[in-house]
Formats: sequence, structure tokens, C-alpha cells
Amino acid sequence: MNLATTPQRILVPAPVRGLPADFRWGVATSSYQIEGAAAEDGRTPSIWDTFCRVPGAVEGGEHGDMACDHYHRMPEDVELIAGLGVDTYRFSLAWPRIQPGGRGPANRKGLDFYKRLIDELSGRGVTPWITLYHWDLPQELEDAGGWPARDTALRFAEYASLAYEALGDRVEHWTTLNEPWCSAMLGYAYGLHAPGRRDPADAMAAVHHLLLGHGLAAGALRDAAGDNPLELGITLNLGTATPETGSEADREACRRADGMGTRLYLDPLVHARYPEDIVADLAAQHIELPVRDGDLAAIATPLDVLGVNFYRGMQFSGVTEDGSPLDAEGLPVVRAVDRDLPRTAMDWEITPAELTDLLVRLERDYGLPTVITENGAAFDDTVAADGSVPDADRTAYLADHIAAVVAARAQGVDVRGYFAWSLMDNFEWAYGYAKRFGIVRVDYDTQARTLKDSAKWYRDTIRLTRDDTA
Repeated sequence: MNLATTPQRILVPAPVRGLPADFRWGVATSSYQIEGAAAEDGRTPSIWDTFCRVPGAVEGGEHGDMACDHYHRMPEDVELIAGLGVDTYRFSLAWPRIQPGGRGPANRKGLDFYKRLIDELSGRGVTPWITLYHWDLPQELEDAGGWPARDTALRFAEYASLAYEALGDRVEHWTTLNEPWCSAMLGYAYGLHAPGRRDPADAMAAVHHLLLGHGLAAGALRDAAGDNPLELGITLNLGTATPETGSEADREACRRADGMGTRLYLDPLVHARYPEDIVADLAAQHIELPVRDGDLAAIATPLDVLGVNFYRGMQFSGVTEDGSPLDAEGLPVVRAVDRDLPRTAMDWEITPAELTDLLVRLERDYGLPTVITENGAAFDDTVAADGSVPDADRTAYLADHIAAVVAARAQGVDVRGYFAWSLMDNFEWAYGYAKRFGIVRVDYDTQARTLKDSAKWYRDTIRLTRDDTA
């Protein structure tokens, strides 16, 4: 049996209930994955435009030049969003569309697109939730050193100020970075994402400068907002780390995994310090974080909300399958251990109960209000003869994870919203267009949009939640 493609349930689950009237419901996207129009109206190349041209970097040699053509179909897409009944749309701004080259003045035509998008959303009663950076660094800044270079953090704060100056009168909810772990580790340590570099020391410099960029941008936004409403946050991709056995080696592996994936980001953001054990682990590999006086205070600029992107928890071991020590290879490393669990088309285990565990842990250790800013799954959808898209596996995934949020709230966790990833099928980074996360199907030949059954279920869940609390 192929668990990655076999529906997890035969019957569509009932809508999830038990969430309050002020709970925020949304869908999410990112600029490079949907916009297209890669060379229009003054936009310059990002690191993803460049990376997609590297032979073998992206499946099928695909790219985001057109993607979902959202740049030209935006009003149609906003109508679709509003029809789902969500109250919030999380989207990212394209840095090279707003500030071509990553330096200098703002590009009016780029800003005008986002002003039209925001006005369309507001006119349909949907709140805009902006992410400033979802991985599309202007290529010129990468040529100057990228995120391992301190100057990129300064440039990011400048870009954030330009964006807020233009859009701050329309938007209250601002997220600085999406998933800095992915930017640093997949982009600079493992070479799997743009810019495709493989240097552990550069990756750790990128971690620090991404966080510094967040802190400087957050401070700039707070100063610019003054007394105007502002809900400021950052979004991290977070999971759980479970040891394969009770051995000291496996417990140590989980300490390292949790340290590199969670505490390395949240400790400086909330407590203005890096975790001492991870700093020591890195030092043993002759890697230091390039911290200067004042950096940690800037990084710890107070947050109003923590965005949590959750896709799976994982099990880890500290030894190879034959019990030998792991080769550190320049970073603290662990071995992921597969479990006998259902999986998505990404070959990711489906672990909704671990979302509850994660949220409880975040409340205990960091005390920030949270919103699930991404949660969803890729499956191999098939269009039925009548044109519908039955996706019971995705519907079950959403139902189980929303139920996990309900369970976390029952334990006192201040989780305030849930955004499904993603609104529509889109360019899935190094997988090209091979993986479909959307609750809306996109026919890439015609750009036609079709609500999948999961979208209809999500719409009904939102409607019933509001009816329950009316």
C-alpha cells in the first residue's frame, strides 16, 4: 500500500467545531510561488529566478516566470478567497518587485499592485496579513554576499520601511520573515534551495543576519507605526523531536534537533540569547555566530504574535542504523527515523497530535500568542470525470490538525488562528509543479481554478464555527 497516495479516510470528516467567534481563519500563499510576471513593471531577478536556471536544481527545469499568473488574475483570486469565507489572507511581498535590486527607492508600479490587492481584499471583507520576506532575495544582494553578509540585514530593514510607508495605512498585520531556518539551512548549508550554497559557517552567519534583519525591521515598523494599530510577528517552521529509544545518544540527538530547529531562533527572539548548548556544539565544529554588541537586543524587539508553520513532527536517533557514531559534517547532526505512519506526497509523516504537543510547549517556554500561519499537505490529486477534485486525504489532514488546535486551546494555549497552506496549487520550490498543496486546483495549461473538496469542507467548517458562536 502506498500511504503517500492512499486516502486516509473513506468518509469526509465532519466540520471541526469548538473554536471561538474571534478565532481567525485564513489561507496563505507566497509571492514567487503564485505571482508570475517575473520581469514586468520593474521587477528584477530574485535568487529563485537565478536558481531555477541552474541545471538540475529544480525538478523538470521549471520556474516561477508565470506560476499561477496571480499578478494578472488577482481580482479573480480575491473573489475566490472571499468565497471561502475566510477572514484573513496571508501573502508575501516580492522584495525585488518593490525595491528592484534590493537598494534605492521603491518601485511605484510594484507597490501599486499590492495596493490594488489590499484594496480588493478589504472591499470583500478579508483582512490582509503581509509577510515581508518569503525567500525571494534580490539577486544583487546575493551577489554582494547574501544573508551571510551583515549588510543584507540592514538592507532588509530599509525595504521594510519602504513597504510600511506605502502600505501601513492599509495593513495592520505584518510578519517580517517566513521560515528563516529554510532560508539559512536549505539555502546556505545544504544547497537544496536558492541560492544553492553549501557552507555550514555561512549558514550560521545567515541565521544570525536573518534574525538581525527581523529585529531591525521590527524596530523600524514599530517606529513608523507610532500610535497606529500594528500586530507584528515572525513566522517559524517548527516541529517536535521524539527520540527513537530512551538511550542517551537518542536523547542527545533530540536536544540537537530541537536546538538547531527551534531554540536557535526562539531563544534570541524571546530571551535575547542563543542557547548555550548549541553555541557550544557549533564551536566544536569551529563555527561561531557573528554576534555584535546590541544585536541580541535588536533581535528581541517585542513580538505581538508568533506565526507557526507546522507540517510534521519527527523521530530522531543519535547513531547510524548499525549503532555507529554519526559524522558531524560541519554541523550538529542527527538521523531522522521513519515511523509506520501515513504520509503525504512529500513523504512527510502525518502527526497531528504532535501539533498539540508543540503548541503546548511553545506556550510553556515562550509565552507568545500564536497563529498557525501554514498547515497543509500535498497529495496526488485526480480530477474526477465530472470535473470535481475529491481529496479526502487532504480534507482529513486539515480536520485532524484543526482538531489538534482545538485540543491545544483546551489546555490553555493562546492560539488565535489557522491559515491553510495553500490557497492554490503553485510552484513548490525545488519540486517545481510536481507537488500540489492547494485546496484549490490550478490547471497550469489554462490557469483555471477549481475548488477541491477540501476547500468546500474548509468553507463549511468556517461557516459552522460562526453559526455556533452567533
